[in-house]
Amino acid sequence: MGFGLAFESDIRLRALPPGSPPDDLWAVDGGQALVADARCLQLLVTRASRVRFRAGACVVEEEGEIRAHLLGGDETRSARAGLGLTLAADSTIDANLLRDRWEWEAVERCVAEAEDGAFVLIDGDLQPDWRIPSSYLADLLEVAARRQITLVGVTKHSSLSRGGAPLIGQLEVEAETRGPGGRERDALGPRARWWAPIAHTRPDVGYGLQVVVARLDPDARFAFRIDLPANVDAAAALGRVAAVCDDAAFPGYPYPLGVADRLAACSPWIRHDLWLQVDEHLEGAGVGPEVRERAFADRHGLMERY
Repeated sequence: MGFGLAFESDIRLRALPPGSPPDDLWAVDGGQALVADARCLQLLVTRASRVRFRAGACVVEEEGEIRAHLLGGDETRSARAGLGLTLAADSTIDANLLRDRWEWEAVERCVAEAEDGAFVLIDGDLQPDWRIPSSYLADLLEVAARRQITLVGVTKHSSLSRGGAPLIGQLEVEAETRGPGGRERDALGPRARWWAPIAHTRPDVGYGLQVVVARLDPDARFAFRIDLPANVDAAAALGRVAAVCDDAAFPGYPYPLGVADRLAACSPWIRHDLWLQVDEHLEGAGVGPEVRERAFADRHGLMERY
């Protein structure tokens, strides 16, 4: 259901009035790719992309540098040291942690460069990987709050559930048939914007968040899980996010995050180009082709050709 969350006992849908778009809006998304896999040794790459919209125009498109991470044996210790975080001694290092670490570093830079009162949209929820200390997010939320910068996490595919079934799908049906307070005569309807408080972080987590579900455009097929800081007026913040969710290609999802997603994607051609570079370096180091093939060939791929 959710790490460190206390869920509302009564989930009620509420109409969402539209708002004005933020004057300064940032969006962050991360990408990753597995370049080479010898099982005991893996080469991963990650990157975090940022975009900035001011007065409705995109003024920054930053793909982000591609970071290479070698995992396996002694190399994992090097990857751990490169994260710049205090992690528990038994914490594993994997793609999820590596991607999350540098995505949140990009969020930090957005907060530092944003104007007071800006919005920073983040792909996914506002809870970093569980191995990242809770104090990290608590400090970042405090810095943002001092400057009235609103962090917003938007999750494209949520694991929230109720009664063992996907919660967001249930709420989408209820919005069309039952409406606020569960009354059929007050159904919000198929073209309504709406939102519902779902959960909040427990006091022992170390930072305050609120989790809602919202449908942000009249033409949207889907609603989304959205995370906000606990001190934010949820309806007002959602109304402002809704103002940048009217893209014709995917209504209901913030189009600045769509731009960041496109920039962050580690497409197959990127993985192929990086592998060619690795292969060339291995050849230059005297590693023969038969050794490289034994180490890195995917037997599944070879067998499934026939």
